[in-house]
Amino acid sequence: MALDKKGYTEPTPIQEQAIPHILEGKDIFGCAQTGTGKTAAFALPILQLLDAKRSNQRQGPGTVKALILAPTRELVSQISENFTAYGKNLGISHCIIFGGVSQVNQVNNLRRGVDVIVATPGRLLDLMNQGYVKLNNIEHFVLDEADRMLDMGFINDIKKIITKIPAKRQTLFFSATAAPAIMKLANTILVNPVSVAVNPVSSTTTLVEQSVYYVKKENKRGLLKHVLSSNNIEHALVFTRTKHGADKVVKDLATLGIAAAAIHGNKSQGARERALKGFKNRTIRILVATDIASRGIDVDKLSHVINYEIPEQAETYVHRIGRTGRAGASGVAMSFCAKEEMNYLKDINKLIKKNIEVVSTHPFN
Repeated sequence: MALDKKGYTEPTPIQEQAIPHILEGKDIFGCAQTGTGKTAAFALPILQLLDAKRSNQRQGPGTVKALILAPTRELVSQISENFTAYGKNLGISHCIIFGGVSQVNQVNNLRRGVDVIVATPGRLLDLMNQGYVKLNNIEHFVLDEADRMLDMGFINDIKKIITKIPAKRQTLFFSATAAPAIMKLANTILVNPVSVAVNPVSSTTTLVEQSVYYVKKENKRGLLKHVLSSNNIEHALVFTRTKHGADKVVKDLATLGIAAAAIHGNKSQGARERALKGFKNRTIRILVATDIASRGIDVDKLSHVINYEIPEQAETYVHRIGRTGRAGASGVAMSFCAKEEMNYLKDINKLIKKNIEVVSTHPFN
């Protein structure tokens, strides 16, 4: 079985809560962070429903029945990988649609006919306007990471896409937060939804050991070298606030002979995919990412997350460190805090309702 191959035996809380309702055809409002098993929570029941319908109706492929919208190319690719793995024995076809690459392959896939589309809103709308995509037979519509969609300014694209799909459909809406703008959007597209929630964004998993290092901004480079060597860190995801900052950290690590790559919005799709692949197969030891680019980074058994710079939004900290300590494994999150970032740290402590442990024994204190 495909699920046995993936090593899935027990459902995660979001899967346990959502899957039975999805199979009953209900709309879902899911409040869940990345790393909670949310992709399987919608992919598995959608595949099951499509498979059952096809068996009953002897329907041929080629009519798009399910549409999944996600905010980033990385997340689209990751969801697609899951559809491939879970649907291995079902013969249900899917394709990915995102910008930053030539549309030729995407158009060819659409012409051959697919059952499921996984897409970012901008490129999907573009191909719809060119007449390559018809969404009038959609039965299942998933909006994943809706909060990030709004942050990235996709709201108008989403609204335009929704006008082209049937009003009679099942809608599954997932967001890491239930902010007013999110609820407003959810209320316009969901019909009598069932609410499911796990790990609200204010909570950090107990499996992640958190610590903070006070350090002058100019000494962060030295501190990073110190923690990587003194803690024998083989594999770490490092976060910066800016693209420029990410590139600078990669350069600094290169001078130390440490294999690192950056992933952010200015990188080409090919470069981002190579960096992610290298990080997953561990030919790259350190992946340096900005927050928007990091959505969709899902790496098995990631042991360390390092906040080279403290995020301005406390919720972002929770998202960042949620990349480790997944699926029952433990993880470590370290944060480097300069004097000018103290207010951000205060906000984080307030949000997670505890003070992160301070490491005072380091050479740059």
